[in-house]
Amino acid sequence: MVEVELKLQVPPAQRDAVRRAVATASARTTRLQARYFDTPDRRLAAAGIALRLRREDSHWVQTLKARGDGVMARPEHNAVLPRTRGEPVLDVARHDGTPAGDALRATGVDATALQPLFATDVRRTHRRVRHGGAVVELAYDDGVLVAGERREPVAELELELVSGAPAALFALAARWIERHGLWLDVRTKAECGDLLARDERASPAVHATAPALRTGATPAEALRAMVRSCLDQILPNASVVAAGRHDAEHVHQLRVGLRRLRTALREFGDAAAEVDPAWEPALAAVFARLGAARDRDALAATLLPALAAAGAPVVALAPVADAEDPGQALREPAWNLLLLALIGFAHGDEPAAAPGAEPSWALPPADDADALRRWMRQRLKRAHRRAVADAAAFATLPEDAQHRVRKRVKRLRYAVEFVAALYSAKAVARYLKRLRPAQEALGEYNDVLVAEAAFRELVASDPRAWFALGWLAARRAQCLAKCTRALQRLADAEPFWRGRH
Repeated sequence: MVEVELKLQVPPAQRDAVRRAVATASARTTRLQARYFDTPDRRLAAAGIALRLRREDSHWVQTLKARGDGVMARPEHNAVLPRTRGEPVLDVARHDGTPAGDALRATGVDATALQPLFATDVRRTHRRVRHGGAVVELAYDDGVLVAGERREPVAELELELVSGAPAALFALAARWIERHGLWLDVRTKAECGDLLARDERASPAVHATAPALRTGATPAEALRAMVRSCLDQILPNASVVAAGRHDAEHVHQLRVGLRRLRTALREFGDAAAEVDPAWEPALAAVFARLGAARDRDALAATLLPALAAAGAPVVALAPVADAEDPGQALREPAWNLLLLALIGFAHGDEPAAAPGAEPSWALPPADDADALRRWMRQRLKRAHRRAVADAAAFATLPEDAQHRVRKRVKRLRYAVEFVAALYSAKAVARYLKRLRPAQEALGEYNDVLVAEAAFRELVASDPRAWFALGWLAARRAQCLAKCTRALQRLADAEPFWRGRH
């Protein structure tokens, strides 16, 4: 079977209210005590697999879950075990012949190497509800993760689709988010328990992966694949940041995912009528709230070491004024409702066109294998033209216009990476050989501008900041020349989208 569910974190102030809301007359409370198994080197965790023995009140269930889509769907197999005295023996053969069992066998893990690494002990209050023509199981888990002497509380609401359409699951989740201030979390108990066992705060930041596009797809199908690819990066990083367990790289990769998603909607959003124009400005607002801390992190990693190497006196930068906890924006209902809408779009089906109606993207018949490339060609040509429009005059543009060029080049890079699978790998590589240096040069230039602004604020209180400003002025001139050269080379690049492949 494939488990389809959403998990929502419950803030401390709302735990009693959520428990009471779930615990109606039809609800049951079950004590769940589980032990999770893996090899000492965590081979199952690396493969996205969770294997557990769980006591559910008076009986035992062995459960295997394989890697899913990273959002809400995951292959699962449960084996209800006969009653026995004490804890039963783990036997992976119980899952043979199932998709989850096949995934386990593919790891090549020796069953004798498996050992319990962490445990959970929760009280689950659960009931089934009908909503929007679907049946959904609500389950509020209140308990603890245990790994040796380390313990971590659990307080989460799971909504599992028993029958019906996923849209009803999203709609019901939205009601709980709005009513109780809950937030989405794609981290599993297995992932959190493994981190606890290793005494680590969070899994590594998740980087971007290319969407799986096929030449016979419609533009709407391609757009959904792009949005899924972006969510695959956004959701795990956002979960870690919302939990307050992040480092600078989680915030950075979250912002990269947001930029990629905004690019997909801006450049290709006209492919599907279901795209809400309100999504892009809402994403931009969250992106901006995450920005101040990231700019300071970038300075610490790049220009400040270079300044120190140049002999600059040590000058402490002033803290970012009114710096916001980056997780705050991600725990707010507006952000989580936006995520639900995007997940619903990315994992939905293309609506059927009315009889005789032309598709919104006005393409030839679907059996035309080159149709998607032709549709993409128009958008890539437009994105390239915008990116290089001010190439020759870049050095004389005002800073806001230069920043606009930088954003356009970055969007062009993401757009190319989205569609690269549809074209000749060599032709795309030749184009990226011109595009990447332009993006990098513009990024270096932007870092200099951010650093100049930061040190300019310090001059009145610490004259040593003048050294940094002088060094940065020279660096700025170098970066301007580098940007101009790189943009001119990009303007002269051979477009890979002109031919059939």
